[in-house]
Amino acid sequence: MKHVIIGTAGHVDHGKTALIKALTGRDTDRLREEKERGISIELGFAPFDLPGGRRAGVVDVPGHERFIHHMLAGVGGMDLVLFVVAADEGVMPQTREHLDILNLLGVKKGIVVLTKKDLVDAEWLELVEEEVRETVGGTFLAEAPFFAVSSVTGEGIPELLAAIDAMTQEVEERDPRVSFRLPIDRVFTITGFGTVVTGTLVAGTIRLGDKCELLPGEKEGRVRQLHVHGTPVQEAYAGQRVAVNLTGVALEDVSRGDVLVAPGSLKATTMVDCRLYLLPSAPRPLSHRARVRFHTGTAEVIGRAYLLDKEELEPGDRGLVQFRLEAPVAVRRGDRYVIRFYSPMVTIGGGEVLESHPPRRRRFQEAVIRELELKEKGDPLQLVEQGLWEAGERGIGLGELTTKLGLPAGEREDLLTRLGEEGKLVTITLDQPHYFHRDVWAALRERALEVLKDFHRQYPLRWGMAKEELRTRHFPSLAPRLFQEFLLALTGEGVLALEREKVKLASHRVSFTPRQEALRQELEALFLAQLFSPPDPAEAISRLGAAEAEEIYLALVEAGTLVRLADDLAFHRRAVEEAKEKLLAHLQAEGSITVSQFRDLLQTSRRYALPLLEYFDAQRLTRRVGDKRVRAKKQA
Repeated sequence: MKHVIIGTAGHVDHGKTALIKALTGRDTDRLREEKERGISIELGFAPFDLPGGRRAGVVDVPGHERFIHHMLAGVGGMDLVLFVVAADEGVMPQTREHLDILNLLGVKKGIVVLTKKDLVDAEWLELVEEEVRETVGGTFLAEAPFFAVSSVTGEGIPELLAAIDAMTQEVEERDPRVSFRLPIDRVFTITGFGTVVTGTLVAGTIRLGDKCELLPGEKEGRVRQLHVHGTPVQEAYAGQRVAVNLTGVALEDVSRGDVLVAPGSLKATTMVDCRLYLLPSAPRPLSHRARVRFHTGTAEVIGRAYLLDKEELEPGDRGLVQFRLEAPVAVRRGDRYVIRFYSPMVTIGGGEVLESHPPRRRRFQEAVIRELELKEKGDPLQLVEQGLWEAGERGIGLGELTTKLGLPAGEREDLLTRLGEEGKLVTITLDQPHYFHRDVWAALRERALEVLKDFHRQYPLRWGMAKEELRTRHFPSLAPRLFQEFLLALTGEGVLALEREKVKLASHRVSFTPRQEALRQELEALFLAQLFSPPDPAEAISRLGAAEAEEIYLALVEAGTLVRLADDLAFHRRAVEEAKEKLLAHLQAEGSITVSQFRDLLQTSRRYALPLLEYFDAQRLTRRVGDKRVRAKKQA
């Protein structure tokens, strides 16, 4: 069933609350002060049983200028608005301000209701209707139906009720595939149950037992109970007024303006890129870095407007703006917002969020302006491709892509499939898929090949480059696991080869010139001549007296001909093998061996015997027990 939120808007004391009572039989004023003063101060809520059998939710907003921030907290989830003007007063300041807010927040459907019909004659009513039609001209209410009613006598109420019922049939159904999102407009506690939050569920479906996250505080909890209009339910749907009893969340952990979401589906931010429309009624231009009040969902935060494409924004003009906020808000691309001057507190404009987690933008950059204009057009395939491109060399995971673009899961997967089929997407699978734009991946690939080509040119006698050196020096944006998968992908292409912690071009082969081969044999002979008392490597390299002697030494280490146990100690492979045979024979006969016994066995000194034993320990050939070594259970 389609679920609908019906809201009110209009100047203070124009009869919004009385109208809702006449339509629903319920009084939405719940505070003593509201009843004493006869005006709404806070948001009011009620179920609305329509003639067609649907139960809608009602949000009744205060009309006084001092409570505009409350009105803004309630208007965000409205599908249909009853725009109320009292027939005895006509258009007033908050009539116009509320209309501006509704337009800025993208409310699409509404009915104009002239209340207090019983207080005026027909001629006056006609004049007021004419004034109101002129006021709403050019807005979403320009073609809206008009009804004149009296909440006291009931005149016009049945006709209005029928029109509301009919218009709710035209409201677009919200996409149930997206993750749930509940901007919180009220928080309280119930003894024995704990914290309860209420709001209009603007997206998705929330169920009993669901894990949830409160933003911007990132406090996690679980849904203990759900109520829709006071009735316990197993699940609630977008377009319903919902009360959620939370476990794991204290009353002080949450406040109006927070957003309850599925864990990981949204991230709070202190910077947003937006298209801003400055109202013609704004009292002055908006200057660069002006301090403003930024309203979105049920949140209000202070921030500064950084104009990206204009020196200043004139009333009635449009511009691209980056808002840098003093506190985080939970928004995603496509969300609507309103801004008010910091002082005086008047509504001056609003628009749509184009990017919810942008970098700091520089002004008057053509590339930035083109990028944001593309996001404004909102072609989903282009948006996904742009998101991949912006992710750059670090790529982007599925969760981050979801948060960034706010696309339903099914649509997102279809778009990624299309980009893959068009060859514009490279996918690396870790715990979750990780995506790269084709051009970014190609640049990474080319860099890897060029770096290794240069390495082989500089060090032709080395097998390859240390993987970690390659990553930290040339691919710092790639996390270690992602870098490993990157190398494996290139290995799968046949262009790279991996061996333990090193990587090389698949085409690279270590080869010695005749002169280098002679030096190699000479260096190897030095280590063979003193099997168990080998020369210091630096000394042996020096004795060769050749510039490439150190590279030849390292080539012998890489090839396994020399086994390096420390910077100043290396044994020939034959020495290690013979020492191992002697060691195993002794252990077979005696069961254990000391360092002194091993020293005597090799006819060498402790300086060489101990490192060899520690090497065999590390190879799990032996293990130390006190001052002795015994055969390890796990053999090398």
